[in-house]
Amino acid sequence: MRIAVLGPVQVFDGDGRPVGIGGPRPRMLLGRLALAAGDILSPGVLIDSLWGTRPPADALNSLHALVYRLRRALPVSGLLESAGAGYRLAVPREQVDAARFEALAARGGRELATGTPEEAASLLGEALALWRGPALADVRQAPFAGPAGARLEELRLTALEDCCDARLRLGDHAGALAELEAASADHPLRERLAALRMRALRAAGRQSDALTVFEDVRRRLAEELGVDPSAELREAHLAVLRGTPGPAVVRSGPAPGRLPAPLTSFVGRDGELALLDGLLGASRLVTVVGPGGVGKTRLALEAAARHRTHRQGRLWLVPLAGAHGPDGVADAVLGALSTPHAARPPAGSRAEPLEQVADLLGAGEAVLVLDNCEHVVGAVAESAQYLLERRPRLTVLATSREPLQVLGEALCRIGPLPLPRPGADPAEAAASAAVRLFADRAAAVRPGFTLDGPTITAVGEVVRRLDGLPLALELAAARLGSMNAEQIARRLDDRFRLLATGNRAAQPRQRTLHAVIEWSWELLTGQERTLARRMAVFPAPTGADAVEAVCSGGTLPAADAAYVLGSLVDKSFVERVGDGYRMLETVRAYAAQRLAEAGEREAVRARLVRHFADVAHAHEPLLRSARQQESFALFAAEYDNLVGALRAAVEGRDADAAARLLAPLYWYWTALRYDARAEALVAGVCGLGDALPEDARAAFTAIDLLAGDGDPAPDAERARAVIEDCARTGALERYPMLLLLTLPMGSLLGLDDVVRPLLGEVRGRADRWAVGCTFLVEAFERHERGDWEGLAGATAGALRAFEAAGDGVCTAMALAGVARVRSVQGRHQEAVAAYRRGLALVPREEVQARLGLATERMRGGDLAGARHDIDEAEQAARDRGDDLARLAALACRADWYRRAGQPDRADLQLDRMEALGREASLSDEAVQDWVAPARVANLLTAGDAVRARALLPGAVRAAFAHRDAAPAAQCLAGLLLAEGDPAGAATALGMSEVIRGAFDDGDPELRELAARLVRRLGRARYSAAYGRGAAMPRQEALDRLRLTADGS
Repeated sequence: MRIAVLGPVQVFDGDGRPVGIGGPRPRMLLGRLALAAGDILSPGVLIDSLWGTRPPADALNSLHALVYRLRRALPVSGLLESAGAGYRLAVPREQVDAARFEALAARGGRELATGTPEEAASLLGEALALWRGPALADVRQAPFAGPAGARLEELRLTALEDCCDARLRLGDHAGALAELEAASADHPLRERLAALRMRALRAAGRQSDALTVFEDVRRRLAEELGVDPSAELREAHLAVLRGTPGPAVVRSGPAPGRLPAPLTSFVGRDGELALLDGLLGASRLVTVVGPGGVGKTRLALEAAARHRTHRQGRLWLVPLAGAHGPDGVADAVLGALSTPHAARPPAGSRAEPLEQVADLLGAGEAVLVLDNCEHVVGAVAESAQYLLERRPRLTVLATSREPLQVLGEALCRIGPLPLPRPGADPAEAAASAAVRLFADRAAAVRPGFTLDGPTITAVGEVVRRLDGLPLALELAAARLGSMNAEQIARRLDDRFRLLATGNRAAQPRQRTLHAVIEWSWELLTGQERTLARRMAVFPAPTGADAVEAVCSGGTLPAADAAYVLGSLVDKSFVERVGDGYRMLETVRAYAAQRLAEAGEREAVRARLVRHFADVAHAHEPLLRSARQQESFALFAAEYDNLVGALRAAVEGRDADAAARLLAPLYWYWTALRYDARAEALVAGVCGLGDALPEDARAAFTAIDLLAGDGDPAPDAERARAVIEDCARTGALERYPMLLLLTLPMGSLLGLDDVVRPLLGEVRGRADRWAVGCTFLVEAFERHERGDWEGLAGATAGALRAFEAAGDGVCTAMALAGVARVRSVQGRHQEAVAAYRRGLALVPREEVQARLGLATERMRGGDLAGARHDIDEAEQAARDRGDDLARLAALACRADWYRRAGQPDRADLQLDRMEALGREASLSDEAVQDWVAPARVANLLTAGDAVRARALLPGAVRAAFAHRDAAPAAQCLAGLLLAEGDPAGAATALGMSEVIRGAFDDGDPELRELAARLVRRLGRARYSAAYGRGAAMPRQEALDRLRLTADGS
């Protein structure tokens, strides 16, 4: 269902058909509620909005009558809710066109501000398409409609201006001009419209018309308003007078999704781009095929950036240049998917690499861009076919020098850029794509570069001799920093003659590309060549400090490295990316050959390993300190290099470096970034065996044994030996993160004789972070024993310790525990404050933190605030492609509907959970652990005790699976009351206290249940029955619940 106010107020049903609402008053009421976007409006506000200063004598009754009429007219029952002391429309914001327009327009404005006009134009165009006429057109007589309509119209004009701005940056001056002319006629004094119109006219070559626009607006501003033109309008006027170009179409910041931000503009390829867009809409496997250096990657990235999945964060770029064999392909895809916001697989999963890829992709629409497939074409073909079969909503876009030869593959073949024909006049030559690309890159190297008479002839010769290959043209244009176009043309002639006896079996264009790179290499100085070949060891962009540490030495002193690096950037052998540096893959491959020829590969690789081992080791303690964010930023920036160094250390059997790399990386994975390869990397380091330092061997053996995804828990004696070995070797002190892994496992396995002494010993240390870990372990133990008072004290101790250590991640973890304690105590404001503080510390965990906050708001009676948090959490889960987080958000939304008295709508959310679980390939048991308790609660809310009894065993099993059995006892109490056994219900409530260690005073539904039981039984009988449950030994209470789970 949709509600439209951007035009006449209308309602459309699920099939898009309009629904009759009745006369103007019901439409006024609908429009006012729709603009509130789900917020509760009091009767007083609604009366003022509908009747203003002249309400009817019986205004409240009139409002109630309108509400009744509107409810009957709406196509779905329950949409117009009575909530507290007011009314609200229970529809998602995105189903109201005004709310959707504002969200899209705001996103489009942000994209424009960050330099991504393609995304901005798409979003703003979608926003403007929602308008069907003046806002609230048929209810303008309502007092609220005038100001609301004026506000929306201002937002529409701003969005139109932003959209035209974006289109101008994309070169669509003709299309933008038509819209600007029409808008300016309606708003002749709107200065930004005038400035944009002048830009469009200037771009269309109509300079005199642009100047006329300025004079007309200047005159009218003076005559009608008595003011001078704004600074923006004056700057547009000066730009026309000077003939300066408009804003470039180059992105200045990182692109949305998972694509690198382009560093240069995209030139030519209009036909190929349109073809590729069409193929991506019609085929699930599309391969861009062409020779090396022809621009396959750039074309694929341009098409990917325009794809809808890119804006949704569901598109991943997978560079395969460094991959070898099937394992390397799967590993590269896992690495691309294992981002800081990647969805973690369900606990208990253990799969082959490609199965892990399928799990991480999830069930939603997604695109994988597999770049540089030619050297692993067979492995890519097999992997792509498997993933396309597993994930029906996946599309694969590949780049390769040859097709993948998979059934259903669509090919987009590209060749060199079109060349000017010999003898073409200067205007015709300048219009060719190859010349335009060279000129664009030349202007960046030599500002003021123009294609005049002598220059156009030389440039035409250069682009023809280089066969129009984009990479060759860019490398040649970079030489304009030290020579002119005529000199470049002459040097190319000499160089190609020298290389004419090269590899004749290779494709001619491949020889040309190799020749261009070789020619560029020969123009480097000795120091530049040394640095360039050594930089080939970096698998990813890196910082200047790392370049200096790894690549200096011999003829390249460390003091010279920064200057030589800058020279390589100037000569386009190295690119500057943010604060780091990278090589194009083709250039890097060439440099790697030169490194091997120089006999330096192993030595430089060893320096890379040592450098990143030193960096990781230095930051390991900082990851748990007040400098945590600084270290997280470094690990994020150098992540691929750190992992690459770890792999190299294992391959080179450098056990010391491997240990220094793995320890901080493992904590980084635990705290911030899931990586599907972690388990294999840990196993690889463990494979170094006795070569590892003794404490490191003990630590990584423990991680390998106790933390493996999907492995069954080890037997008690094996775990005892591992924990004791960690204690004996000092691993628990050297690697304090082990405390959070080994001690809880020991406690679960009943190894109290090992765990208790270690807790006491660690708590006596000066390391506050380690002390905080002992309190977390103690809180876990207290929870398992039903010692609520002890749990509360341990949680508070953990918070104090982690705050003293400065670790934001663990402080947030402790704050969540404190919030739960305050919640059970009924101190809701303090619980909400703790959740909000934790959310501020770790925004990466926005989904779980927001859902915890939403649950607490519901328990405290703030349903409106809870709904907002649930909306935010569900959107974040969607943005991350995290199916488990989406399940959690749906579960929380179901609870919201149930507490709001709408169990039928809650059940719909649970149906969505089951469907999502099937799409995400989760086991039925795992999904039912989420759904069963909520189903029983819904049935009890609806008064269906018979069906609730049938589902109760599943709810109890789920509670035990989640290691939180007290809610199951509370659920049993509600069921027993519904079945007419109030004494049994009171006893079950007492059991919940003995299981948890406290009665949940913060749950309003539980308090109401207890009050009902007191009314039914009387205070004395209630207390006696409750006391029977509360006096039970905890194990007996748990056993009784287990019997319920067995259906007894």
